[in-house]
Amino acid sequence: MGKTSLHSALDQTLKKWGNCVEKKSCYICGKKNLSKNEIGLTKKLLDKDSKRFYCIDCLAEYLEVDTEFLLAKVEEFKEQGCKLF
Repeated sequence: MGKTSLHSALDQTLKKWGNCVEKKSCYICGKKNLSKNEIGLTKKLLDKDSKRFYCIDCLAEYLEVDTEFLLAKVEEFKEQGCKLF
């Protein structure tokens, strides 16, 4: 593999990886850098293709449940092998 094609492949890989760690903010309160669990919960409970994300507190309020309930769900989903968490 030539030097140019190696750099091109590396650039493509970094772009894909960069999309995976893109920082998200809460749609309601604006909290920055949501955790993987907060992003995963939004996708799991609301819409897997969501463009709007919620922090744990705002999601709990939106769904009218306790944050403790959502945190327990995160652990449950992890135990089930859900790849969103």
